[in-house]
Parts: sequence; structure tokens; C-alpha cells
Amino acid sequence: MLNRLISGDRPRSRVLAVLLVGLLLALAFAPFLFPGVKALNVAAKVLIFIVLVSSFDLLLGYTGIVSFAHTMFFGVGAYGVAVATTRLGPTWEALAVGVAGALGLSLVLSLVIGLFSLRVRAIFFAMITLAVATAFQTLASQLSDITGGEDGLSFRMPELLSPSFEFSEEPFLGASLDGRLLTYYLLFVMAVVLLLALLRIVNSPFGRVLQAIRENEFRAEAIGYRVVVYRTLSSVLSALFACLAGVMLAVWLRYNGPDTSMSFEIMMDVLLIVVIGGMGTIYGSALGAALFLSAQSYLQDVLRWGSEATEGLPVLSALLSPDRWLLWLGVLFVLSVYHFPTGVVGRLREAARRGAG
Repeated sequence: MLNRLISGDRPRSRVLAVLLVGLLLALAFAPFLFPGVKALNVAAKVLIFIVLVSSFDLLLGYTGIVSFAHTMFFGVGAYGVAVATTRLGPTWEALAVGVAGALGLSLVLSLVIGLFSLRVRAIFFAMITLAVATAFQTLASQLSDITGGEDGLSFRMPELLSPSFEFSEEPFLGASLDGRLLTYYLLFVMAVVLLLALLRIVNSPFGRVLQAIRENEFRAEAIGYRVVVYRTLSSVLSALFACLAGVMLAVWLRYNGPDTSMSFEIMMDVLLIVVIGGMGTIYGSALGAALFLSAQSYLQDVLRWGSEATEGLPVLSALLSPDRWLLWLGVLFVLSVYHFPTGVVGRLREAARRGAG
């Protein structure tokens, strides 16, 4: 049953299996295991980025397409919910309209980009997608009547998902039973379902053709596969999943702006997470998102503690200053790439193969 659920894509490493189960349990019980607003926000962000990064890995890791327009679809999903609920009110109907409209627009945009740009080679396609993404971010900043401009849009969700809606006045295991908790579990279910759907796609015959195109595009075309069609379909599927990740972001934050979902910094984070977790592994996207976002969120706290503990050593205390967290994050990334050149998942699977051999 479990094998069918994960589409036959076994972890192939005991350590990896333990890490994945641990991550699943940690996210499933995060509101009760890690009380506090910050911890819940980090857990929700991990769920959102698992979907976003996995959808990007479908392009980069499985098809070999480098695209910088991925956060554009992420932003379209978030803006779809924001604009619909702002104009139509905080209702389930407005939410459905926003999601449907965002998916429709993402479908059209990804088709246009795919059909007009996927015939060009690697770096040229990357540059085209970067230009399109930048244009859309600028457009989102300037269409203030629709998008709220640089200030973005703050909006309300249906009452059931509102923090003010309480199922019980008494907390359960330290967590308030309110609309915020329900929203978190809505994101959790969405993330699990979408991740399983991506696993099914990459382990299907369609997914194997994508991997063949990644390994040798000319050979795949020579044996009869229409490479442009498959690459375009991969681009469309990736865009739709990224759009749904944007929907998750908007539902959680109840706010969206150009820098919240469309910034180039988010695109760089996605690239880093794919490399850390391991390209061409959906599991790597999940582990990479958890590791990167945890480091990003808590590294300053760790450095603050280290700086205070080494006050007697001025040089070391200055190096461990929380203001230098980006420097240390860069160091950690370099070390992870050096020690895990194929990503965390690739290294663990390689170690398991050597052990078996």
C-alpha cells in the first residue's frame, strides 16, 4: 500500500527513510511539538516551499530545463487569491474563483513561454524566462488598482480559516484550536497530496521520458519522442504546481505583494534548496526545504547565543554576531555543496549502495 502511495519511489536508504518519516511527523504535529507563532510560521513556510521547490525540480532536475520564471507562477497563484477575496469578499466562492483564475492564467502563460521559448537552447531560454519574470514583477508593482502596487494586498479569509474563529476556548496540548490551526492543516494536506502527485508524475512513463530528455535530448528525439511537446508539458505541469504553492502562501499570510511571492531572492532560495536536497529527487526538495528554511529562520538565534557565550573573546564574538547570519548561511551552503555534491538525498543513497555492496 505504501509502495503504491509513493509510486514505487522508495527512499533506498534507511537514514533517508528515517529523515523523511521524522520530517513528516514533525510537520504533522508541529503546532503541538513547537508552540509559538514563529515555529508555526516556519513549519507553514516549509510546507509551501516543499511544493514550490518540488515543482521546480520537475523542470530542472527531471527535465533539465533552467527557468527563472518559476516565481512568476508562484506570484500568480498568490495574487489570484488576494485579488479575488479583495474584490468578492472573504468567501469560499471567492477563494475558488481566485484559484481557478490563477491556474487558468498560469496554464496560458506557461504554454506561451513553452511554445515560443523551449525551442531555444539552455542559456537563451533561461534569459528569456528571467526577462518575463522581471516584467511581471514590475507589472505587479505598477498595477496598483488591481494588485495594490508596492504595498500589496491584505485580505481576509473565510471565517472558518480566521484566527478569531475558535473551535474550543480550551487549548489542546498548548495549541489554540482556532482557524489558524485549521489553516495549517489545510496546507499540510495540500502539501502531502501535491507531493504524492508529483511522485506519481516523475515515476510514470511520462516522467521517464523527461529523464531521457534530460540525459540526452537528441537521442530521445531520434527514437521518436517529440521533445518540444514533452518539455512544454513539463513546463505547464511545473507552473500549475507552483501556482498552487502560491495559493498556499496567500491563504497562510492573508497578504501578498510583489516582493512576497515574485522576488528574485525567492528564485535564488529555490535554486539553493534544489541543490542542497539533490536535483532530480522529489524527496530532496522536501529535505532541502526543511533544512534551508530552518537555518534561515533560526541561524540568527543560534549566532546570538554563540556571541553572548563568547563575550570574553572579542574577535570570535564579533564573528558570531547575529548581523553576520547571511555570511554563515553562505558558509553552510558552500560546505553542504562540498560534502554533498549530489545533494543530501544523492549522498545518502550513494552511501546505502556502498554499504549494500
